[in-house]
Amino acid sequence: MQKEFNIAPLSGGYMITSIVGFLISAFYIAPNSATWGFTFVLFFTLMFIASLISMTYAPSDWPLNMDRKYLK
Repeated sequence: MQKEFNIAPLSGGYMITSIVGFLISAFYIAPNSATWGFTFVLFFTLMFIASLISMTYAPSDWPLNMDRKYLK
């Protein structure tokens, strides 16, 4: 039996937030504090990767299939 993965589609605002957060962290926070800069850059990079995974693998008709397992 093959397990189906439920990947939630993330909004475009999530991706924009990760890009803007990365740029602010890399150019404003990192020169002032290396530890916090690295932490925020890593955090926003992971956010961006999550948005790419969501964009690639999330189904395009997800609102229509939300209750699919209960309709069987």
